[in-house]
Amino acid sequence: MLRRSKNSVFSAAVAVLCSVFIAGILASCSQHRSFDPGAYPTPKPVAWVDVLHGMDVADPYRWLEEEESPDTQKWIEQQNQLTHETLARFTDVQDEIAEELGAIYGVNSSSNLYPRGKRYFLMRRDGLENHSKVFVREGDYRGKGHVVINPNTFSADGTVAMDWWFPSPDGSLIAYGKSASGSEKSTLYIRDVETDKDLADVIPFTQYCRVAWNGAGTGFYYNRSPNPTTVPKGEENFHMRVYFHKVGTKYEEDRYVWGKGRPIDEEPRPYASSDKKYVLLNFFRDPSENDLYFTEMDDTNPFRPVAEGLGAITKGNVLDGRLYLKTNYKAPRYRICTTTVDKPGPENWIDLIPQQKGVIDGLRIVDRKLVVHVVEDVQSRLLVYDLQGSFLEEIPLPGAGTVTTYQPGIGTVSSFTGSLDDPALFFTFASWVVPTTAYRYDLRSHTMEKLHQRACPVDLSKYETKQIWCTSKDGTRVPMFVVADRDIKLDGNNPTLLYAYGGFNASFFPYFRGRIIPFLERGGVWALANIRGGGELGQEWHDGGRREKKQNCFDDFYAAGEKLIELGYTRPGKLACKGGSNGGLTIGAAVVQRPDLFQAALSQVPLMDMLRFHKWGMGAQWVHEYGNPDDAGEFEWVRGYSPYHNVVDGTDYPATLIVTAEADNRVDTAHAYKMTARMQEATSGDRPILIRIERKAGHGAGKPLSMKIKHQSEDWSFLMWQLGMLE
Repeated sequence: MLRRSKNSVFSAAVAVLCSVFIAGILASCSQHRSFDPGAYPTPKPVAWVDVLHGMDVADPYRWLEEEESPDTQKWIEQQNQLTHETLARFTDVQDEIAEELGAIYGVNSSSNLYPRGKRYFLMRRDGLENHSKVFVREGDYRGKGHVVINPNTFSADGTVAMDWWFPSPDGSLIAYGKSASGSEKSTLYIRDVETDKDLADVIPFTQYCRVAWNGAGTGFYYNRSPNPTTVPKGEENFHMRVYFHKVGTKYEEDRYVWGKGRPIDEEPRPYASSDKKYVLLNFFRDPSENDLYFTEMDDTNPFRPVAEGLGAITKGNVLDGRLYLKTNYKAPRYRICTTTVDKPGPENWIDLIPQQKGVIDGLRIVDRKLVVHVVEDVQSRLLVYDLQGSFLEEIPLPGAGTVTTYQPGIGTVSSFTGSLDDPALFFTFASWVVPTTAYRYDLRSHTMEKLHQRACPVDLSKYETKQIWCTSKDGTRVPMFVVADRDIKLDGNNPTLLYAYGGFNASFFPYFRGRIIPFLERGGVWALANIRGGGELGQEWHDGGRREKKQNCFDDFYAAGEKLIELGYTRPGKLACKGGSNGGLTIGAAVVQRPDLFQAALSQVPLMDMLRFHKWGMGAQWVHEYGNPDDAGEFEWVRGYSPYHNVVDGTDYPATLIVTAEADNRVDTAHAYKMTARMQEATSGDRPILIRIERKAGHGAGKPLSMKIKHQSEDWSFLMWQLGMLE
């Protein structure tokens, strides 16, 4: 495997020549959707052929994996220049959209409240700050509060960000992670809330870290990776171990807890029980399976298994000597079980709350009650039970009804928190056209209080959200949300953007997306298809769209696009598609499998070369999701849908913008490079195939707001251009 530094060195002379050359070609083009293929950098395919399981597999752009090579650096520069010059024709539109996004994002916004002792923490962003700050309120959840961590001071350009944060139980300390350029390669610091200063403790190699404080706040369990110089190349993101850190000591002295001998690609996640007497530890093997262990907090006794080798997901909590478990073991939509701490195994589990019609998505113990988030047909409900599993009430979410007559509406509870012995339940609620709102619900008086609602400078009442269902190729019904003007004409002429993810058991629920508003304001229709591979409808929904069944994800996506056309929302010449990461793979598959269905595509930080994905970055973790190309049988599945290997010469491909980032620590940039070059070589049409390689950015986390606005404005100009909205 070829690994590459992300430091880029560019030639000013080449840049000038590229600019003059491209500008000359583009000057002859109007704002119509056609594009001169002569603008592409001269392709340089090579006769590279791998023999995989007896099959010759061409890889003509293998050389683009060598990112530090002069040829690749020149290609990157030329491609960025081409994209910049092509979209520079729409600078006025980009400026307008950026101004609109600035107004939408530039309102004061606050997160849910997180109670710790007598303090209440929240994330807050004022105006157009690049990052949200950590606020703390003393004693009163409605108090003014003050800033305790301000990531906007980490760097002048906003590219150093806070990745995660975990307050201690009494709220006196905060363990948090900081990384640069979107790399997510965190270093852990500890902030003293009283002084607003960091302690001397510094722990490196804590990417994707989870922190479990002990009850006294004197130390915590956490996971970290090894020093990358001590492991083989390609395994820098693996070999995570769990340690216990005592505040005030050097990390080299931290007590090793667990992880040696486990599979190298597992991710351990420690967390504390509600009563702070136990620490629980999940090891995730893939998105559909984990092991759960626990032990007494601050004890050096070995962890004991709760769920081991069950082929299911189990998460736990402990209170008064009892384990409370959310598990999909023998219940694909999850159930809530309990057992005693001295008999933790599954043979002793007793159902408290059986599997529901909807998916049990979350569980919290608040005021010594079980608060359960259920997602029914991709819409939230909040149910409350006592510790014996008896139903107490359904919390009325915004939209309709009373406590006793509530009917769920379209919207999502995105987080809910509270304390063990306090009746206050804090949560946020949002929908596509309902800005995120924070609430406090009293579990004893049954009263609701709105704490903060994000403002929006646009009248959102003119838009409505509908949930419609389409039928996939194999007869499976697939849900989809459609957001459009209430007075839309279903004449097939509406520019429409279809979005999906469909993987890793991840659920995409209705929540507020300010970035879609400029598109809606210009007459666009925005749609989200909850395709298989996600977790919206339970484990069976995930299993139905992974490994040998991955093609179902793409078929679901096409069924959604065809449904939008059937209902008169749009037509192929007005339909675009978008997705990122695994969703970027969905878009890559869509443009090569169904180029007839889409006018344009936006694929962000995507996987594209599915025969080599497991050789780069974190890809080895994903064979559980996609299949292992090194296995002869599984190779057939993966080869069948790998976008890069299914590009066909002479095809009129949709206009495509592929986006990648030089510091992406998850999906390697080679996916985007190779796919772009192959599509530019193969396309027979005059629709553009472009790529943007973002500097000082990664997979998406930690990106400063100013950079988000710039890139979103550019993305919208590309899509609007291709959907005929700028003519």
